[in-house]
Amino acid sequence: MNTPSNVMAESDIGTRAAIWAALRPLYWSIRRELWENRYIYLAPLAAAILFLSAFAVHTIVWRQRMHGVWPADSALRDPLEVPYEIAAGLIMGIAFLVGIFYALDALYGERRDRSILLWKSLPVSDLTAVLAKLTIPLVVIPLLSFVLAVATQLLMLLLSSLLLLGSGLSMATIWAHSPVFSFSLMLLYHIVTVHGLWYAPLYGWLLLVSAWAPRAPIIWALMPPFVIWGVEKIAFNTSHFLNLLIYRISGPEPSTKPAHDTVMDVMAALSPGQFFSEPGLWIGLAFATVCIAGAVRLRRYRGPI
Repeated sequence: MNTPSNVMAESDIGTRAAIWAALRPLYWSIRRELWENRYIYLAPLAAAILFLSAFAVHTIVWRQRMHGVWPADSALRDPLEVPYEIAAGLIMGIAFLVGIFYALDALYGERRDRSILLWKSLPVSDLTAVLAKLTIPLVVIPLLSFVLAVATQLLMLLLSSLLLLGSGLSMATIWAHSPVFSFSLMLLYHIVTVHGLWYAPLYGWLLLVSAWAPRAPIIWALMPPFVIWGVEKIAFNTSHFLNLLIYRISGPEPSTKPAHDTVMDVMAALSPGQFFSEPGLWIGLAFATVCIAGAVRLRRYRGPI
């Protein structure tokens, strides 16, 4: 005899099974993208390893220059705090470039190597395939770069603690001046707001061009903005379109003054209320939706090159 609790349990199991069945093609499509494009995680990882090596040399040289005469705590920001910000910025910058080049080649590469004939024969819709490719630069690459940035900063903290042992500088001072824990929250907020939402129209445009371009998608992606800016400049002697592009890359101005002038500090100073009330955010998301719809339709009808 089925009791109400058993019925509810069976209903929940059925609901979860239905959700997993709907998401399974998207999940395996994302895994396929990661398997076919290993530079997605190898490039940020290489940047993290190179920066760790440079930071080790920087710490050793800095210790030798001090010769036991250490500055006051107020003067320790540059040698102890700035490298953490540079590390995160470098990894995020590399990840951003990886996302751009991935989006440019995501749909164009399928037509160029004719693998699109194979993928179209599988029971995966064009919408699922395009959404999987959009998920890589919008979700996977930013989250991967976040994990690498935090791991790199923690390794930097441990490395600096080991290299400065016996130097006379208190380990408590090193840990107190390390922005790893507070900076991680700011970095996560930066990823969600900027790389997850604000840059969505950029990746949508690149995927649309990748689905349409007959050759050299990077030229077709850059030519329309360049032509629009040139025509506007010649005809009206204004640069509104260029300012719009700069606004899209740099983001809206925060209501409070940031501690520093870096992009992540500026975006971290932007409150969620102000960010989600920006008209540019919703206009950009609407533009991204149109681009993704166009990319889905083009993938459906475009053949191999």
